[in-house]
Amino acid sequence: MLTEQGLAAMSAVEMVAGFADRTLSPVQVHDAVQSVIEARESVLNAFWVRDPDESRKAALASEARWAAGEPLGPIDGVPVTLKENVARRGVPMPSGNAGTEPVVPDADAPITARVLECGGVILGSTVMPDWGMLSSGVSSRHGITRSPWNPGWTTGGSSSGAGAAAAGGYGPLHVGTDIGGSIRLPGTWLGLATLKPSYGRIPLDTPYLGRAAGPMTRTAADAALFMGVLSRPDPRDWTSLPPEDIDWSALDGEVRGLRVGVHLDAGCGEPSDAGILDAVNRAAAVFEAAGAIVEPVGPFMTQELLDDLDLFWRVRSWNDFRALEPEAGLRVHPHIIRWCQGGADVPGARVLQCYQQIMRIQARTVAATLPYDLVLSPVAPVAAFPAERPMPFPGDEKTMAHIGFTAPYNMSGQPAATVNCGFTADRRPIGVQIAGRRFDDLGVLRAAAWYERNRPAEAAPRWPDDVDGAPTGEQTTPTMPGGEKP
Repeated sequence: MLTEQGLAAMSAVEMVAGFADRTLSPVQVHDAVQSVIEARESVLNAFWVRDPDESRKAALASEARWAAGEPLGPIDGVPVTLKENVARRGVPMPSGNAGTEPVVPDADAPITARVLECGGVILGSTVMPDWGMLSSGVSSRHGITRSPWNPGWTTGGSSSGAGAAAAGGYGPLHVGTDIGGSIRLPGTWLGLATLKPSYGRIPLDTPYLGRAAGPMTRTAADAALFMGVLSRPDPRDWTSLPPEDIDWSALDGEVRGLRVGVHLDAGCGEPSDAGILDAVNRAAAVFEAAGAIVEPVGPFMTQELLDDLDLFWRVRSWNDFRALEPEAGLRVHPHIIRWCQGGADVPGARVLQCYQQIMRIQARTVAATLPYDLVLSPVAPVAAFPAERPMPFPGDEKTMAHIGFTAPYNMSGQPAATVNCGFTADRRPIGVQIAGRRFDDLGVLRAAAWYERNRPAEAAPRWPDDVDGAPTGEQTTPTMPGGEKP
């Protein structure tokens, strides 16, 4: 007999199979997940909006459909969360920012519509940091979101609430968004299986240069199942890819003969910790032992390219900040205020130069990775840092010093997944990024699933599914680069 924790921690694939053979019910699963949320949410702080009564009604409706043999779709009855910047009709969207007046959408985003059409049980909207521009769970509106592995550790961001929900056992399927690493950074720091899909693969209602939405889950199979829902077409996204008939369940396969690049030097930002490089090298060795052709990939980013991408984003956020009333602006997180002030009064010619640099990032990334079926790399140069810290590295000049491995694939539009590949000495998760050629989302997920099946047992996460509000194991304070203690 499964405990409530066990039910809540089941994969979506397992849940759907249980609904189909009547060994599980959507209401049973829903109530178990709600029990976990009740026990953990005061510590984790993953939700912005949550309505257990409404989600239970959705679970009851799903149960009736399964009893009649008429499920709406492949995730009917499965608990789902959506990041707060994914529009839900009538649900305010503050973008994690205490200085903004929340937008209240009058229509569901394409993602929300697809989830509802397929019978997903939406538990609520998960939190994010200010304007999604902090890589942590720190928000001026929501406070601090904390890791289920250890409340002293960051979740990463900006999909902080989605990551905490996924790692914390709040059901199996969670949606994050990503413009420079915001799905994959929580992925590595929380031990998750995630996918930033190809640009345009998942339709959005607010497309933007480099922006993508994608699944945050515990297994590659669940990410693939969710992609079959999220990638369905919607004409509102004028940048989306043409509809394509992809069998997202086709995750079997081997890696023998694949050309696999190993990219260990981002060429910009802060250098990676030795333990993270070792973990990625061990993951690459698993591919090589199975017959993949593994070769090193040199750095293709530069500090100048990263700095100009950073400046482009500063200008964008400065425009948002200066539109606020002075009193409201004071409520924005101080780190964001200082950071976006660097974009004040930047001449138009300089902004255009930054845009052209983004085009260079696109070109360099595609050219450097084109010879390979897959490219393995760190996700971030460091493991999880203290939860109270807005960014991995202190100092405003180092705000984007951790995205040298992730941001290039946003700009190039290539798919990139994360899978846990090891742990630090104090048990902080380490993810490997698996990137692929443009539009080969299935190939990337297939490689992620293959690695999950073949990774050493010590590299697989044992999820912190106790629900007493504390993590599994001893609580520790992370040691930062150079031995610094926060």
